[in-house]
Parts: sequence; C-alpha cells; structure tokens
Amino acid sequence: EDGIRDSVASRGLGDVYKRQLQTHEDPSAYREYEKGFFPILKKHGGSFITFDDNPKHLEGSEPRSGRMIIFQFPSEAAADAWFNDPEYQALSEHRRAGADTKSITMVHALPPRK
Repeated sequence: EDGIRDSVASRGLGDVYKRQLQTHEDPSAYREYEKGFFPILKKHGGSFITFDDNPKHLEGSEPRSGRMIIFQFPSEAAADAWFNDPEYQALSEHRRAGADTKSITMVHALPPRK
C-alpha cells in the first residue's frame, strides 16, 4: 500500500538494519577491513544493502557527511552476534585505523501490517 512497509515486511518479521556513518582517513587500512567484511557478515546471516559516499542531507540541524553504509540482519540477535564476534572485532581494528566512524546504529524493520 505505501510501498515502504510492504517492501520491508516482505523481508521478514525480525529484520534489523545497521546504519554506519564514517569518513575515510587511511584507505589502505580500510581496504584490509573490506577484504574480510563480507564473509563475517554472511556468517551471521547479514546482507549488504548499499553505501553512498555523498549522502544528501534534506532536513535537520545536524547534516552528516562521509560514507553511509546500510546492511541487514534477520534479527537483532544475529546483528548483535555479528558485532560481538571476536573475528569481527579483530577485523574492525582495520576499520578503526582507516576510518573515523561517526556512528553505527541499529534500526528495526517495521512489522508487517495486519
């Protein structure tokens, strides 16, 4: 009906999305992070949605700049398991060395309409 809920509902009941905002400081360190990222994401049932190096600010008093990354997990538990995975935490040291991460935020999907 409104398109947004219908498309989100079709992805499952417990979906959560991670929104990450960062600016890159050391591209070679960040590339090391990128090389190991996808296998760990898939290990926890996650999927990559998109990224944008130039998100367009439309409204509000705190415009954000830098790379916006969005990925999805089948549940909050899966997202937490990914973030807390020792393998991911070790890999994320490359992200921390190569990028200034402004935020990583979990967003819950809308439940399906009844």
